[in-house]
Amino acid sequence: MELPKIKVRDLSFSRLILGSNPITGYNHDAPELTREMIEYFTMENVKKLLRQCEDAGINAFQGRADRWIFHILKEYWAEGGTMQFICQTATEMKDIRANIRHAANAGACAVYHHGTETDNYWREGRINELREVMKTARECGVAVGVGSHTPEVIEYIEENDWDVDFYMTCFYNVYKNVKGRRESFIITGKYIKDCFDEEDRLRMCETIRSVDKPCIGFKILAAGKHCESHATRETAFRFAYENIKPTDALIVGMYPRHSDQVRENVSLAEKYGQLS
Repeated sequence: MELPKIKVRDLSFSRLILGSNPITGYNHDAPELTREMIEYFTMENVKKLLRQCEDAGINAFQGRADRWIFHILKEYWAEGGTMQFICQTATEMKDIRANIRHAANAGACAVYHHGTETDNYWREGRINELREVMKTARECGVAVGVGSHTPEVIEYIEENDWDVDFYMTCFYNVYKNVKGRRESFIITGKYIKDCFDEEDRLRMCETIRSVDKPCIGFKILAAGKHCESHATRETAFRFAYENIKPTDALIVGMYPRHSDQVRENVSLAEKYGQLS
C-alpha cells in the first residue's frame, strides 16, 4: 500500500515524514539516550535510515538548517537519494534571514520558523517581527511555514492573514510550565522538564482542524513517552490521524537501533493515515 500524500503549495509530501531529533541526538530528558543516539547516527547510519524511509514510501525529511544536516543531505542526494527536505530554522544562527537563504541554497523545498523561537517571540510581544523575517523564505522560492507549540499563535497568524503555506503544530505545549524564554537542549546543552499534558493534544487538534492550510503535527509520541509498547504507539498514531485533517501530515523521529521503527511506523501510517 502506498502512503497517502498531502499538498503544500506545489509540493507533495507523504502523510508520514521522517523527523531529525534522534539524528541530532536530541531527546527531552535522558542524557544517556542522547549519548547513545549520537554514537549510533554516523553518516552511514543516517543515510541508511533515509534510504529505508524512502524505500518504505516516506518522501520527505525534516531537519535543522545546520551544517551537519546539510552535509548529510548533500551526500545522500549525490548517491541518488530523492527525499525532500523540509527545513527548520536553527535558532543559534543569529541571522535567521541568512539561515533561511542557506537552507534554500542547500536544497530545502520548504522552510519553517523554529517553534520554540516562535513561541519566544509570542511571549515577548514580538510576533509581528516574525512575519517580516519569513518574507525571506518567500523571496527564496520555497514553501513558507511557521512552527509553534501554542495554538493561539497559529490562530493569530490565521486571523492576520500572514503569507504562509503551512504550519508545524506540536501536539504538546511544552511551554506551559516555562517562565521567560525557552531554549532547547541543542542550544543550551541543558535539559528542561517539559510538560506533556494530554489535554494539549485536543486543544492543538481543534486549531489544526480550524485552519484551511496544511498542518504537520509533531511530538505525537510525546517525545517517546508513548513508546512503552506497540499498543501505546498505535494508540498515539490513531489519535493523531483521526484528529487532524486529511490534508495534514505527521512527523516522527526514528531510532532503528533496537527495532525496525521504519516498518513499524509506516505500517501505522498505512493503517490510520487513510482514515482521516
